[in-house]
Amino acid sequence: MIYRRKRYKVKPKIVTEFNQHFNHTLLPTQLKYGARLVGRWMSQEKENEVEIMAIWEYDSMEEYEKIEQKVRSDQAHVARVQGWYEKMGGRENLKDVFLKIEQDFLESTVTSVY
Repeated sequence: MIYRRKRYKVKPKIVTEFNQHFNHTLLPTQLKYGARLVGRWMSQEKENEVEIMAIWEYDSMEEYEKIEQKVRSDQAHVARVQGWYEKMGGRENLKDVFLKIEQDFLESTVTSVY
């Protein structure tokens, strides 16, 4: 198993809209192609920032890559994402509210479940 951790630091004014976009656009497509969401959380606002983090589980890096390829090839999904960008004033405009986006991969250190 591998885990993908995706973190966003965003301005508070985009939180509601971004969470709706995740739940209505991003999540359904990921699930459609086999991604497994462990959870998604956000911090309290601090210094005019909110951190939003998601953890996804995959059987392997190869499985992750196959799923991502399917998501990127889904033309209806790509159109929905582009529509969201346009609704928000364009991708360039979002640079003012998405302060940082990071992704990394984790492996479990737990050898047995108690």
